[in-house]
Parts: sequence; C-alpha cells; structure tokens
Amino acid sequence: MSPWLAMLIPAVVASLGGVLAIFWNPSHHARSLIQHFAAGVVLAALAVEVLPELGREHAPAWVLISAFTIGGILMYIMKLWSIRLEEKTEHLGDNAFNYGLIAATFIDVAVDGFIIGAGFAAGGSTGLILALGLSVELLFLGLSLVSETIKGWRVVIMTLLLAGVVLSCTLLGNYLLAGASTSVISAILAFGVAALLYLVTDELLVEAHVIEEKPSSTLWLFAGFLVFWSIQLFSGE
Repeated sequence: MSPWLAMLIPAVVASLGGVLAIFWNPSHHARSLIQHFAAGVVLAALAVEVLPELGREHAPAWVLISAFTIGGILMYIMKLWSIRLEEKTEHLGDNAFNYGLIAATFIDVAVDGFIIGAGFAAGGSTGLILALGLSVELLFLGLSLVSETIKGWRVVIMTLLLAGVVLSCTLLGNYLLAGASTSVISAILAFGVAALLYLVTDELLVEAHVIEEKPSSTLWLFAGFLVFWSIQLFSGE
C-alpha cells in the first residue's frame, strides 16, 4: 500500500465514526466493550511494532528515557488542564458545552497524527501499523463525543474537523521527520509510547470502568490485542 494512501486511513475512519454516531447510540455497556477492544488494539500496536522498532534502531538509551519522561510529564499536565476545564463546565450545568473534553480530544488526535507521521518517517511497517491501530480508536471517537450539546450533524462536523487535524499532523510529522536522524525519530516514537500509554490507561480504560462492568469485558481487551497481533503476524508471512 502506498504510504500516502495509508496516511488517509485514520482521517477516513474518524469521519466514518461521526456518521456512525448519527445512526447508533450504543449503551454504556456496549461502549465499555468497545473501549476495552480499542485499548487492546493500541497495546498491541505498542508491543508488536513500536517498542520492537525502537529496539531495532539502537538509539541511545538516554534519548529514549528522556523522550518518554517528557511525554509522560506533558500527558500529566494535559490531564490536569482538562480536569480544570471540565470542572468549570460542570458549574455551568449539564447542557453546557464541554470545552475540556473537546480540547483534550483535539490535542490527543494531533499528537496521535504526529506519532503516525513519525512512524512513516521511520520506514518499514511502523507507520501503517500505527495508522491501523489508532484508527480503531478514531472510529468510535464520534460515539464518545455524543452528549446533550453535541449530537446529530454536530458530531459529524466535529469528527470531520478531527479527521482534518489527524491528517494534517500526520503529513506534518512525516514531512518534518523525513531524513531525520535515528535518534530524533526514536525520540518522537518514545514520546509516542508515553502518549499512547496515557490514552489506554487514563482515557479508554478509565472511561470503560465508569459503569459496573461484566467479567466478559476483559475478554474484549484480549480480543483487541489478539486481532491486531494476528493481522501483523499474517502480514509478515
């Protein structure tokens, strides 16, 4: 597959998620299962492709550790900032526009896009693996945005904007990092590892556990990991 065509996958999938949100409003339990599955896919992308790629590049350990640390700190700061915005929204009532959620979502998508661009700049299958893995999250992003103030065509418009952001940041990341040194690309990917771990542990799984879940939810986490790993294994044959 052409790298340029592969870069379109997350944007197209994000747009489809907005359209899906018009016709399907899943129950809380269904959303929990979807979030578990998406978390498994993202974890598989990290374990199967990103971390092994960092090992193959043989970048200095201090570069990887520093980049991961910076990523973790920035994700923590963003978490505090989004919590503060959400607290302000709660004081305005249930029908208030959730600026905290929207702002955090756009930042997450921008970071995801840049990480995907870094994956394509690294060469091999890293970019495609990241694009496919994060597309699962983006597919159901529209569903997570549905609320009393954002629904119907508003969700479609919002997801189209998010699709534009992820595509722009993917192209920007690939352009800026094309021809970059191994250390620079590895640092961006190590930063991405921290960002994606934050996505899994502090967003997908936290939101999935808001309701009392059934034991079967855990199976969906494993299913997401296994499906993505299987695709990678068969594609390598």
